Amino acid sequence: MSTSKITQAMILAAGKGTRLRPLTLETPKPLVEVGGQPLIVWHIKALCAAGITDIAINASWLADQLMDTLGDGTEYGVTLHWSVEGDEPLETAGGIFQALQTGKLRDEPFILVNSDVWTTYDFTQLRDYTLSADQRAHLLLIDNPEHNDSGDFALNNGLASEQAIGKADKYTFAGISVVSPRLVDGLVSGQPAALAPLLKQAMIKFQITAEVITDNWIDVGTPERLAQVNEFIDSKGADNHLGA
Repeated sequence: MSTSKITQAMILAAGKGTRLRPLTLETPKPLVEVGGQPLIVWHIKALCAAGITDIAINASWLADQLMDTLGDGTEYGVTLHWSVEGDEPLETAGGIFQALQTGKLRDEPFILVNSDVWTTYDFTQLRDYTLSADQRAHLLLIDNPEHNDSGDFALNNGLASEQAIGKADKYTFAGISVVSPRLVDGLVSGQPAALAPLLKQAMIKFQITAEVITDNWIDVGTPERLAQVNEFIDSKGADNHLGA
């Protein structure tokens, strides 16, 4: 078991953002403005504030625009490591695998964040998280939002599972986790692969833990939810967000 702090993260940013069209026809979804700055910048600043300064970002749709806007991360006090995919994204697990294969991510645990969520969660809480030798990931879950009322995973004594056991509740995956590179072992370079099937396989082996968080969280996946997060910031402010 490693006892060192986590010092790297990966932000998944290669999707086309089809549900946010027409906004995303000419702007990559991570650059859509939320509260006066690109959505992905909230994550970059919050990770930096938590002491995570090596950040890999995968890019595909409008990748040049994304890289031109964010550069090498100097402006935000971090180092951005760009993992550029082809015209067709490698999906979540495939993107992670390429980042590891090309050295954009070191072969050690990392914080994984979906670029299209907005949350006041403090990443400092994950910086000191330690994965055991056979543990593959630790997931953050939230109470189910309206658009996912049946949930994604159940939580039983700290272990995540696809199906609820007994009276256990199901929760929604927040798109934030600590991941071991071992989770994507065996993937084929250049082949698209989703993360969910790998998580479910590891859950069967009791290798995925999870916890429920109560921080403000929204999946900025539709114009309606984009308006919702902007309204939240306008009305309540974001002084408690490390990325503000």
